[in-house]
Amino acid sequence: MSENFSMVAPHSKRPVNEDKIFAASRQAKEAIEKHGFENVINSTVGALLDDNGKLLVLPTVIKILKNLPPEEIAAYAPIAGLPEYLETVKTAAFRECMPEGYIEAIATPGGSGAIRHTIWNYSEMGDYILTSDWYWGPYKTIAEEHGRKITTYTFFDKNKNFNIKSFREKLNQLLKIQNRVVILLNSPAHNPTGFSLEISEWEEVINTLKNFAKNKDKKIILFSDIAYIDFAGEKNKSRQFMKLFGNLPENILTIVSFSMSKGYTLYGMRSGAMICITSNKSIAEEFKNVGQFSNRGVWSNGTRSAMKILAEIFKNSELLSKVEIERNALKKMLNERAQSFVNEAKKIGLDICPYKSGFFITIPCNNPELVSEKLKKDNIFVVPLQKGIRFAVCSVSKEKCLKAPLKLLNAIKNI
Repeated sequence: MSENFSMVAPHSKRPVNEDKIFAASRQAKEAIEKHGFENVINSTVGALLDDNGKLLVLPTVIKILKNLPPEEIAAYAPIAGLPEYLETVKTAAFRECMPEGYIEAIATPGGSGAIRHTIWNYSEMGDYILTSDWYWGPYKTIAEEHGRKITTYTFFDKNKNFNIKSFREKLNQLLKIQNRVVILLNSPAHNPTGFSLEISEWEEVINTLKNFAKNKDKKIILFSDIAYIDFAGEKNKSRQFMKLFGNLPENILTIVSFSMSKGYTLYGMRSGAMICITSNKSIAEEFKNVGQFSNRGVWSNGTRSAMKILAEIFKNSELLSKVEIERNALKKMLNERAQSFVNEAKKIGLDICPYKSGFFITIPCNNPELVSEKLKKDNIFVVPLQKGIRFAVCSVSKEKCLKAPLKLLNAIKNI
């Protein structure tokens, strides 16, 4: 039989490549076994680790999980999600910044599920999905898995602010060839750069959408990816922009993606939600119906225990306070690591993307694959991107964050 013989349907034939992040992580673990943890900088892990490389969790969250009755762990959840979870998730996402409008929620397996449903249900086969030129790689994977394509605008202008001009121009181009456009906008604490739009920049985005929405034949879906929002500063200040999602024209639908992975350290339990905000009641009902249908057609239902945990936290002010105190301690640690990296980079002249908060810092460079390979020889492991390298301050000690910038600068200069 021929080596090229295949049983896979043509649309599912993909290049055989190991995921870059998991490949780099595997190589880092091999280096640690060979050279010792203290001699390796592993900045590939997109989760909060302590200074010894151990996963950090919120003790109160884990305690709630362990104390759940067996039926709350083992039983199915409703297809749309536990009703109490669907109400709680709105509070968890918006806190004191609830936008005005009709709001509905559907449980999904993390933020990834919300991305999948939004792309599948609100764009057409062959459409372009719009995002920034620095973006989380799985956006492209999810789009292509569902017969769509990613196209980008330039994220930063020459002053390293949000490039509203490029955003506006690219959206205009797409609306000339498509009747609907899904926009994936990850802020605050953008992955992979750590950038956050200011409220004035958000106002420019919303005003741009409203201007294009004057053409009632066009439909605009703004997907707000807030996966890292609980590590992006004070809880209400970081959410002020979401009030702008209220009272928009009915041909603008906003979908907010909520995740329990980062803010509640439940990475592997795959629990999240997609939340719509619309000025039209029937559109909100439609959102709920298509979301339930897609849940049933793809993964049936989500993780009941994780949904129950969130509901328990928000119905008990004492539990909520404990979770926030524990999270604030992790946030303080993350900020110290990030600032040590940023300050050292500035001191030695290492160019980085504008960082404000979050798990990652990105260093623009030519030949990121070669730079990554060069760094491996010095036992430093990063994730190569299209236009630079990603350094996960979330998983690297403050001491190593201070050492890394000079080593990165030397590797870039030597390529």
